[in-house]
Amino acid sequence: MTSRGSGTAFSRKNYRLSTEPEKSKVTGIVNSRLLNDYLHRVFTSADGSQPAAAYRKHLTFQNLQEHLERLLAEENGSEDSRDQVAEGRLGPSTVVLDHTSGFEGLLLVDDDLLGVIGHSNFGSIRATTCVYKGKWIYEVLISSQGLMQIGWCTLNCRFNQEEGVGDTPDSYAYDGNRVRKWNVTTTNYGKSWAAGDIVSCLIDLDEGTIAFCLNGISLGTAFDNITRGAGMAYFPAISLSFKESVAFNFGSRPLRYPVEGYRPLQDPPVADLVKARKLLGYLKNVIHIGIDVTEGKLVEKDTSMWQLQGEPTVLITLAHIFNYFSPLMCKVYLVEDVLMTFLLSILERGGAVEAHPLIQQLLDLMWLLMEEYEVHECLKQLLMSLLRAYRFSPIIPDLGLQIHYLRLTIAVLKHEKSRKYLLSNVLFDVLRSVVFFYIKSPLRVEEAGLQELIPTTWWPNRFTKEGKESKEVKEESAEERLRRRAYERGCQRLKKRIEVVESLQVQILKLLLNNKDRGGGEASRYIFLNKFRKFLQENASNRGNLAVLCPPEYMVCFLHRLIAALRYFWDGHKTKTPAALSSEEAYVPPQLFYNGKVDYFDLQRLGGLLSHLKKTLKDDLAAKANILIDPAELQAVTMDDLDEDEESATSAAQSQRPSAALAIGGALARPAWLSSPTLGRANRFLSTAAVSLMNPRRPLGALEKIKVLTLRVEQRTREDIEGTHGNEGLSLGRPPEEPDQPITENSLLEVLDGIVMMYNLSVHQQLGKMVGVSDDVNEYAMALKDTEEKISRCPKKRRDIHEELLKSQKVFSEKLNHLSRRLAWINVTIYSKEKMLDIYWLLRVCIRTIEHSDRTGSLFAFMPEFYLSVAMNSYSALKNYFSPVNSMEELPGYEETLMRLAAILAKHFADSRIVGTDIRDSLMQALASYVCYPHSLSAVERIPEEQRISMMKNLLAPYEQRPWAQTNWILVRLWRGCGFGYRYTRLPHLLKTKPEDASLPSLQKPCPSTLLQQHMADLLRSDRDLAPSFLNSVLNQLNWAFSEFIGMIQEIQQAAERLERNFVDSRQLKVCATCFDLSVSLLRVLEMTVTLAPEIFLDWNRPSSELLLRRLAQLLNQVLNRVTAERNLFDRVVNLRLPGLESVDHYPILVAVTGILVRLLVDTDAQGTERATAVLLADPCFQLRSIQYLLGHAEPSALAAAAPATDKRHFSLHTYTEYINPEELAKVEKMLNHLSEESKQAAATTLPTSEEDLCPICYAHPISAIFRPCSHKSCKACINQHLMNNKDCFFCKATITGVDDFTKPASS
Repeated sequence: MTSRGSGTAFSRKNYRLSTEPEKSKVTGIVNSRLLNDYLHRVFTSADGSQPAAAYRKHLTFQNLQEHLERLLAEENGSEDSRDQVAEGRLGPSTVVLDHTSGFEGLLLVDDDLLGVIGHSNFGSIRATTCVYKGKWIYEVLISSQGLMQIGWCTLNCRFNQEEGVGDTPDSYAYDGNRVRKWNVTTTNYGKSWAAGDIVSCLIDLDEGTIAFCLNGISLGTAFDNITRGAGMAYFPAISLSFKESVAFNFGSRPLRYPVEGYRPLQDPPVADLVKARKLLGYLKNVIHIGIDVTEGKLVEKDTSMWQLQGEPTVLITLAHIFNYFSPLMCKVYLVEDVLMTFLLSILERGGAVEAHPLIQQLLDLMWLLMEEYEVHECLKQLLMSLLRAYRFSPIIPDLGLQIHYLRLTIAVLKHEKSRKYLLSNVLFDVLRSVVFFYIKSPLRVEEAGLQELIPTTWWPNRFTKEGKESKEVKEESAEERLRRRAYERGCQRLKKRIEVVESLQVQILKLLLNNKDRGGGEASRYIFLNKFRKFLQENASNRGNLAVLCPPEYMVCFLHRLIAALRYFWDGHKTKTPAALSSEEAYVPPQLFYNGKVDYFDLQRLGGLLSHLKKTLKDDLAAKANILIDPAELQAVTMDDLDEDEESATSAAQSQRPSAALAIGGALARPAWLSSPTLGRANRFLSTAAVSLMNPRRPLGALEKIKVLTLRVEQRTREDIEGTHGNEGLSLGRPPEEPDQPITENSLLEVLDGIVMMYNLSVHQQLGKMVGVSDDVNEYAMALKDTEEKISRCPKKRRDIHEELLKSQKVFSEKLNHLSRRLAWINVTIYSKEKMLDIYWLLRVCIRTIEHSDRTGSLFAFMPEFYLSVAMNSYSALKNYFSPVNSMEELPGYEETLMRLAAILAKHFADSRIVGTDIRDSLMQALASYVCYPHSLSAVERIPEEQRISMMKNLLAPYEQRPWAQTNWILVRLWRGCGFGYRYTRLPHLLKTKPEDASLPSLQKPCPSTLLQQHMADLLRSDRDLAPSFLNSVLNQLNWAFSEFIGMIQEIQQAAERLERNFVDSRQLKVCATCFDLSVSLLRVLEMTVTLAPEIFLDWNRPSSELLLRRLAQLLNQVLNRVTAERNLFDRVVNLRLPGLESVDHYPILVAVTGILVRLLVDTDAQGTERATAVLLADPCFQLRSIQYLLGHAEPSALAAAAPATDKRHFSLHTYTEYINPEELAKVEKMLNHLSEESKQAAATTLPTSEEDLCPICYAHPISAIFRPCSHKSCKACINQHLMNNKDCFFCKATITGVDDFTKPASS
């Protein structure tokens, strides 16, 4: 190819005019006179004037190039401006961050040396160029809003991990996080910044001042009289804490907010800029001027409808222009300043993007007349500039700036060839294109114009002092109603404006998901799918590497737009293929989880590791899904698990990467989300400890290895995904349980699967985080209400107090006005009804997917764990996060969805196919939460009876060898509201304190389930083996939990009694309180069992009944004795009222014990009462005093001793009249009288027993059993209890084969 600017313009490319869609109207070039007129009209001089026809040179295509070069050389004499370049500035003309010596701490610097991420406590870095004279400016694009100090420093400034820019004498900084300025000392200055803001740093070395601007608005002079003179030159500099990130613009791109009189540190390319603008003018002329060949004259044309139409004259003219224009369009400054501005101006005329085909024509021209590498670079720079402009545009009331940039992005992506190139090489590889789907939330409400949009503010005012919604909702006053309605109207106005942006974002995704491209090669959708999967892999495999992760706030917006685009295509396919499912019935078929066509990286499956499942279930795969696992693949997986040759794997990874991805030092060539706002090239790792440390740290090598394993994903084609005749694509291996009907296009199934994964990765976490603003509103509303009440009660004399209260009222009101407007924004962008329906749709997709996968039997183990997590989390989000704005009850099919989710939780919390302890624990916690709320509990009661009984059977499985605390808690919740004195929501002694969170499951009103209680009773009665094993395990755990609790409170008491100050470990206090709560809940389960099926303890025809009753009596007596003894350990610890032990009190544990005793001794038949009484009194630990304590009857000796301390109140059930009804109290009185009588009679009839005749184990009962074959002896109670857990003899460890009754011979 000949060099530019010499020879003919056709040397650049072989232009094939015959490829034009329409035949040329003219077979040749127009006559010379018309051509001369045309060329003079197109190529005007710099002032736009044209010389008279008689004086102008005759132009043809032969001399056009010479004419064009002369025109471009005109007024290009910016030599004078170049002479001033060095004046006042020292350093390289291209200004970047000094990554060789100008930094302190650990930093990650982008490959363009303009973006930086903090990687240590407080790292600092400066630029390569300094200034000593004149007025200078540079801009900083804020990517994260944390702790940073931005400004200027001199070469003498020495920074460390504690002191940065602004902390030394000759450095000056602005900190928008703390809203301060720094120069050794600090004072308030400026406004708070947010991610997406631009800070301009100005220095005037003639006047000696430094100032800052935020988004083009001056914050005023920050410093004056700065040190100047010999040796004083100032560098741009920044200090930033861990994870914080920014990008600098020293002038390599046009400044977003230039300030008159101030020069950027890096000079703009003036000569190229003049040239590019001239050439653009010529291009515009070509578009404006048409040739009417029949009339032989030039005509003005409508530019919006311009088309090339294969006219040779026009095409050759354009070829000459592009010969000079193309190389200029590879420079970022010119693309942003010239090309992007021109394209935006085309769209400024309004109307839909489709109404401006000129942009499509221009892109066609670029692909036709520019070299391929030039088009690639130009498009890349254009998209980068658009993304940067979109992200860093301030929010204005109509969101006009964001809409402007999104419209141009759509126009560019509408061009098929450009879209495919950008998808393949730019959108996910170089750019963080997910930014296009994000709508940032304004921190500064005033600047965003929300005051004009929402002039009236309102907030809910129905909270009691405990923070709960008050039961009696007060009638709204007329004024409040007007305010609320005005606020809602403002929110609607805001919603309409945001919906415009959201619809444009969905349009972008519809273009990327287009699978009907007419051009050659893969359709856009399949390129997108491969890139999207890689994006998910990065976010799933780099949980610890924050630089690579997509921020959760971006993921939320991306998820909603992707759902909208997916459902559009899904329902579009349904209209063409009626047999397919609609998006309302969408689910992911189970074969995707095991046929290997979709990559799930290293994500955990329900049945464990994929390699393990392939080995253990290979026969099932062959039988059910007709999928054969290659033995060689199994071997390869095993070798990979061993990770024997990591080094060679890493080198192989590097050799397989495309050359474009090779970065300095082999660093990871992926977008670092926290660094420069758009650039995604490799990061350099800077460290003051080792400046040469350019290689990535160890984890990065491992990531590359994953890429090699999953490279096949990037190489998949349409046939691999959609399938063809005889090839099912992603649907390969359909199990017999699946219906033989198409669901939708396979590619959409993979997108749906990716959406579920996205929700699991970070969307749920972000939904929970943003609820904080609503909580703040509630707290401030309560504070304001409290202040207004104090103002009304304030005595008129105390004007000083009155004034202070009025100040507080003003502060709270202003804060609430600000927060309520911000909350309106968040409610529209995150918690709107439409967003809620998206999450609800996702929940239903997961439920259907789990149900279909469950039917495949053993193959269910292949399902990734995240499907179950998303089902539980999305339900939790709908219930807890959206509720202030929208109610879940209003969702379509809500009751049925609730029941289906209940069925999933009930079935799978004890499913043997699920092996992960974390997911099993999550299922159990979700079920425990489910039974706390009346609505969801009724859903559990509506699942099929067989599933309900199976669930209760799993809950009653023995507590050993499994996590039992959660299942015990579920049983307790099913009972709460039925037990003795068990109708409370919060414990009596905690009523005066404020709950941490009134919406916690444990703080819900009791809602017992008689239906599930009945199932439990039937199971315990009918299954003779289940009841003893379950109750024995409950009694064992109660013994353990209460013993642990007593041991811990002994240690706490000893620590409290020491003279020196001791701090009890808060963790120990928490464990102690947990053991107490477990003891209470286990006692309640025993009360539930005794009430529902008393015959298990009292029908002694059952083999283990007597033993269980004796064990129960023994434990109840132990608990009573420990808790009721006068001035005992329990009393002293309760009276300490230590933080962390708030739940430890007499009431919860004593009423639980009382409930069991009343049921055994009062609420049963005569025979049962007799047996229970006999066993209780026979226990050597029984003390009547403990029963008397319950009703406040203290021992006479104790009363005498405690006479002086008259203020000490004794515990009595009589004081809890709101919690215990008179009928229950009467039963306790009856029980006490009964036990008093029986204990007197027992004492009178008991004969003294010789010590030799007592059981050598408990020394409480006479010997009554002899063991076979060793003939050792003990009482029946001891040996029966021992044999439940152990078969060896107490004494000789021989295996016991039988136990016989023993009676002492009369002769002795």
